[in-house]
Amino acid sequence: MILYFGNKLSTHGYTPTMIEQLLPDLEKRYTIISASSKLNPIIRLFDMLLVFFKNINSTKLILIDTYSTNAFYYTYLLAVLSSIFSKPYCPILHGGDLPNRLASSPRLSRFTFGQSFINISPSVYLKQIFEQEGFRIRHIPNFIEISNYPMAIRKKFRPRLLWVRAFHKIYNPLLAIYVLEKLLVKWNDTKLCMVGPDKDDSLNSVKQLADQLGVRDHLSIKGKLEKKEWIKLSEEYDIFINTSNFDNLPVSLMEAMALGLPIITTNVGGIPFLINHKSTGILVKPNDPDEFVVAVNDLISGEANGLNLAANARNEVFNYDKSKVITQWFEFINNAIK
Repeated sequence: MILYFGNKLSTHGYTPTMIEQLLPDLEKRYTIISASSKLNPIIRLFDMLLVFFKNINSTKLILIDTYSTNAFYYTYLLAVLSSIFSKPYCPILHGGDLPNRLASSPRLSRFTFGQSFINISPSVYLKQIFEQEGFRIRHIPNFIEISNYPMAIRKKFRPRLLWVRAFHKIYNPLLAIYVLEKLLVKWNDTKLCMVGPDKDDSLNSVKQLADQLGVRDHLSIKGKLEKKEWIKLSEEYDIFINTSNFDNLPVSLMEAMALGLPIITTNVGGIPFLINHKSTGILVKPNDPDEFVVAVNDLISGEANGLNLAANARNEVFNYDKSKVITQWFEFINNAIK
């Protein structure tokens, strides 16, 4: 039996994690018990503990989605309990801000990641950092199913921008509004569409800033959409922008690569391990709207070859197809539980 603790295991506005998406395939080979879908943090904690103690004697492996935020303490507690019962556990690292968690909670981090069977990193970026800290780590990337993402060929590029992330300060959605304002100086037909759930009231901040800067008429906010809905919506837009301050290996960028949208993204965290500057996308400094504007102008004018960027990105993202990644999980789990 395998216990899987998904700290965001829920249908309430969260993007499913790698393991959550793989569960139907993994459950064909292994018995997996998952927790928790509870929204309230206290109830979630008790649900996790109940599942842990009810199943620990027959458990061979424990998988734990691990974040840099307060949810880190769920992982720490589960690590302590797993160690007490001498059960192998594996934190699965999410979030580009985990290096700051290593610095801010050194003792807890040393125990959590140092006592694990191994740590799993979806990004080469986090793998390198954890290796430098002396932790055992294996890289198994995030994935998408390429067949679900039809590539649209755009022969010319308009100032039609698509942003797909959660509305949260670490993804810096306000930067997209400043980019919109600056683009309107030259391109008065600029449109920005923002897709994603609100996580920390950043959505209200976005609306307020758009009103303050007078760009609200050029902004469309869709909230959280089902994947098929935003894939269809992407056909109306020509450029994908990502404004993160911290990042790991964002699936939304992989999806944009598959859809044939040329990408302009901040050069942070694990992103430069996914996007090759001026080959599969354009990397810009974080929190710099002027660099975004230059990059958009280059795509529109043809100074940057958007067709080549899109084609190269589509070819690159085949390395992250589900069929390739799931075999790595089968290999890892088989070795861990034998």
